[in-house]
Amino acid sequence: QVQLVESGGGLVQPGGSLRLSCAASGTIANIYRMGWYRQAPGKQRELVAAVTSGDSTNYGEFVKGRFTISRDNAKNTVYLQMNSLKPEDTALYYCNVDSPTGWGTLLSRYWGQGTQVTVSS
Repeated sequence: QVQLVESGGGLVQPGGSLRLSCAASGTIANIYRMGWYRQAPGKQRELVAAVTSGDSTNYGEFVKGRFTISRDNAKNTVYLQMNSLKPEDTALYYCNVDSPTGWGTLLSRYWGQGTQVTVSS
């Protein structure tokens, strides 16, 4: 059983900052990639940021240098520092963990319940 516990969401004014955290627990063989996706009402889920076991990072185009992803491997925790937040950043943010299955290149995907980020004045 795998559980991803997210925290750090909330209400913030435009231009403000939030730091999201996601701690993974349970039976996970090896974490290949950890990251964050978000989904706003009426929109598809989109990648915000991800970091691999090799410390390669990938950011959504909309971030434009405002967000930074990092991880603590010892704690199986990933963080997302969000600065200069905009109203369009308002969404439900989901933690994601990808883990090798042992079957070729197939990965198991795990998702958190989501933490709400609301950017509004």
